[in-house]
Amino acid sequence: MLDESQKKTIQKAYSAFLESKKLKARSGQKQMIAEIARALGDIKTDSEGSRISDPSVTVIEAGTGTGKTVGYVLPSVVMAQAAKKRLVIATATVTLQEQVINKDLPDIILKTGLKFSYTLAKGRGRYACLSKLDRLLQEEEATASLMDMFAYDGFTLESDQSSLALYQNMLEAFAASKWEGDRDSWPDALEDQQWRTITTDHAQCSGRRCGFFKNCPFYKARADLEHADVVVANHDLVLADLALGGGAILPEPKDAIYVFDEGHHLPDKAIGHFTCQTRVKGTATWLERAGRNLQKMLSQQALPGDLGEFLERLQPEFDSLVNALGHTREMLHSIAQFEPRTQFTPQGESQVAHYRFPEGVIPEELRQQAERLKAGFSKCSGMLEKVASALNDAMDGDVPGIDRWQAEQLYPEIGGMLSRMEGHFQLWLTYTMKDPEGEPPSARWLKWSENSFGEELEVFSSPILSSRTLWQTLWNPAYAVIATSATLAALGSFSRFRMRSGVPTESKCVIVPSPFLHQEAASLVVPAMSSNPKNAEEHTAELVELLPDLLNEADHPRGLLVLFSSRRQMKDVHFGMDAALQDNILLQDDYSRQELLKKHRQNIDDGKVSILFGLASLAEGIDLPGHYCEHVIIAKIPFSVPDDPVESALSEWLEAQGRNPFMEITVPDAAIRLIQACGRLLRTEQDRGRITLLDRRLVTARYGQMILNSLPPFQRVIEPVSTTTIR
Repeated sequence: MLDESQKKTIQKAYSAFLESKKLKARSGQKQMIAEIARALGDIKTDSEGSRISDPSVTVIEAGTGTGKTVGYVLPSVVMAQAAKKRLVIATATVTLQEQVINKDLPDIILKTGLKFSYTLAKGRGRYACLSKLDRLLQEEEATASLMDMFAYDGFTLESDQSSLALYQNMLEAFAASKWEGDRDSWPDALEDQQWRTITTDHAQCSGRRCGFFKNCPFYKARADLEHADVVVANHDLVLADLALGGGAILPEPKDAIYVFDEGHHLPDKAIGHFTCQTRVKGTATWLERAGRNLQKMLSQQALPGDLGEFLERLQPEFDSLVNALGHTREMLHSIAQFEPRTQFTPQGESQVAHYRFPEGVIPEELRQQAERLKAGFSKCSGMLEKVASALNDAMDGDVPGIDRWQAEQLYPEIGGMLSRMEGHFQLWLTYTMKDPEGEPPSARWLKWSENSFGEELEVFSSPILSSRTLWQTLWNPAYAVIATSATLAALGSFSRFRMRSGVPTESKCVIVPSPFLHQEAASLVVPAMSSNPKNAEEHTAELVELLPDLLNEADHPRGLLVLFSSRRQMKDVHFGMDAALQDNILLQDDYSRQELLKKHRQNIDDGKVSILFGLASLAEGIDLPGHYCEHVIIAKIPFSVPDDPVESALSEWLEAQGRNPFMEITVPDAAIRLIQACGRLLRTEQDRGRITLLDRRLVTARYGQMILNSLPPFQRVIEPVSTTTIR
């Protein structure tokens, strides 16, 4: 039970926070603090502080304006310190992560009197590898060899020479203590290709044996993690750590209280984290390149004993895999019925087609081929693992005939190859396994694409629900977990989140109220329209007709946000606007997200009208208070893409059980996305504005009323129409 001293500490901290900020207590925030404190206080432990009671998972939907960060930090910090545990706060977006680490936590410490240390945790891939940087600046031949060895699928070598000056500047800046060695603190934008070349992963890193270990940016940052009371990370890093058993980078789960802010992303993040993928042609090209580099390596330096022998034996194994992949590619094309369609991306058009194996069942001939590929990648992984082990010993000076420096140079190359081999092994393993009876099947599918770089065939495998994975890695082993977001319930129920995440059945799920007076602050308008959004051409034409009046009705400079569900419709509508209106529009594809929002705010500050045209990524996680956003226009109800393979496989499984996937998945998901989009309007209690939804299905379709009733209680303005009801 929550003892009196803990309760008083939390109450005192909250009162001090409110007083210093000259704020009144918010009922939702108070309820959130109480729920978390009570849940953490109910945990039973043994004499060593390990949880012995049932898993402690609390799910809290807290509307915009609740003050979620204060709501979870105050009780969690106090209870974590009392239980001698550490608090891990995970966000889904960089924007919120920066807000928590740079604004919220310092403010809480300053205003509450609580004393705790905190730090930001980032994955190894956010830090430069000094060993790679050093090697890249050695002789040109070594540089070309390294960049070739670490080439990713689709990775080119055209910018090698132009990147060398950048790497030299980086090394000099780090040596002069002008750069911390991480991507986020480098002052200029970096291409992914440039950065990937100088970062590493656990398989390539030689750790304490590396000659640069004492100055390593990653290990310096990791040392800070070991002493911090509060660690701020992102969902992906936490999931990666949990997949390794926990405690690899972050605190061990049994000693951690996790808070997942933006928790509605957690189930999908978990699915993405355990999705396997391979490119058939790209992998064959990489194997051929890796084989050539092995031969070059052996010709340049004799390696003693088993080390050299294993490397020599790898070449024919690589050749065998290349042949097997060629046969696999032909087999997949004969099995799959591809129907290409045009896909629009910021990089241009491409032809794309998907083929999903019904119920995740693989044809026998493909299963047998997957067995051969699995065995081949397993054999190569085993041989590379022995080479990596020998190089590890050599870095300790235990292998005659190979010095430490030579081993340090070879280890990242072999480790990188081993990591990729294991990834391919995992993919083909999933194509040989049968799904357990009674359990949700895996989604298995192919993706064919063709663009200016040529054609490629990709093979995927993914769980369709993250429930089992999250139970094994998070819900059960963790000391306690809190999931919070403004959108966790759908259509007034937590059923959707429970199904997707697998939170324990006894977990408490609560909704705490937003302080906003929605009916007084904003109106939700559904205009009279005749087009059906299912007919994209007609709907787009009507948007082009209606939008000018909606965008020009302002009597003062202000910001508008127009959200589309498809890139093609966004571009077509933008093209249909007259030149004067286009001058006020900022198109999402034309700028980075950061630059887009910066230009928008600057336009408003300069007394201009500024209109953002954006897609789903602008429907959440952006903060545009006051005049920066006074009108949100939503093109249509944001239903998910109907051909998403994972969602299609989940729907298929539910149908096989006699359930209705449209009502269980499609409608609740659309309702949550619509709430998120509407949430861009009111960011403070002083904000006022309007939401316009250009989709009559909200009031005509049988599911529309359910979605409408799940939205905040805005003043509703439903314009009458005389046309035939849209179905």
